[in-house]
Amino acid sequence: MQIIETIAGMRAWRKAAGRVAFVPTMGNLHEGHLSLVREAKRRGDAVVVSIFVNRLQFGQGEDFGAYPRTFAEDCAKLKAEGVAVVFHPNEAELYPRIRQDFNVEPPHIQNELCGAFRPGHFRGVATVVSKLFNIVQPDVACFGKKDYQQLFVIRAMVDDLNIPVEIVPVDTGRADDGLALSSRNGYLSAEERAEAPRLYRNLSTIRAALEAGRSDYADLEAAARADLEGAGWQVDYVEVRDAATLEVAHAGAHRLVVLAAARLGRTRLIDNVEVTR
Repeated sequence: MQIIETIAGMRAWRKAAGRVAFVPTMGNLHEGHLSLVREAKRRGDAVVVSIFVNRLQFGQGEDFGAYPRTFAEDCAKLKAEGVAVVFHPNEAELYPRIRQDFNVEPPHIQNELCGAFRPGHFRGVATVVSKLFNIVQPDVACFGKKDYQQLFVIRAMVDDLNIPVEIVPVDTGRADDGLALSSRNGYLSAEERAEAPRLYRNLSTIRAALEAGRSDYADLEAAARADLEGAGWQVDYVEVRDAATLEVAHAGAHRLVVLAAARLGRTRLIDNVEVTR
């Protein structure tokens, strides 16, 4: 496994490679990330994983400085999975100017759901992913469904900007108790970790109600919020949306996604479930 730290080195390697599958990450890798790597291996001749903690997608007061950086451990996991290249640029390499003058600006959806609570987050995501696509030039890239809104934004960007990368969604990895795997789960205390699956249980309850034919979305959302807040959570949102457009769902929609974000102690958790009826 090669570790490449420069754009020039990455592009030189790419010239001699076949079909490349790509997994962009911020490191601190867990089983969810590794499931993306395994899917990527099925899709390409060689797998490239980037590890870069992207300052642009962190808002003021968020955990950029404290975000776990575990590069050596990450590389050991990736080597065991048969990854060909870890692309690990530093900030000056990827953003050579002090100020980032050009950004990829997503449409209005960037300001809804998670975007309403993290201004500029999806601009930062879209900008760094577009840069990584231009550098790595993959044929295919794998993204987890846990970050459903992020996946939606990246798919839309690829379609609108005619970027020749196939986007492959990968199902959310979960612990045995249903908690969605996340690097931020490491922030949870033992007591918070025991409480954390409540988020997925509430989403599953809404999914079952929708599959049974209910369309009173506001009532279902309110019940989930009340349950979480009653257990000490700070809820950002629980919403039923159209799975294809992420617009507010109408009563007759057949493909839905239920999305939620809430804070447990100092840890912000997100999750979603898809519904077909």
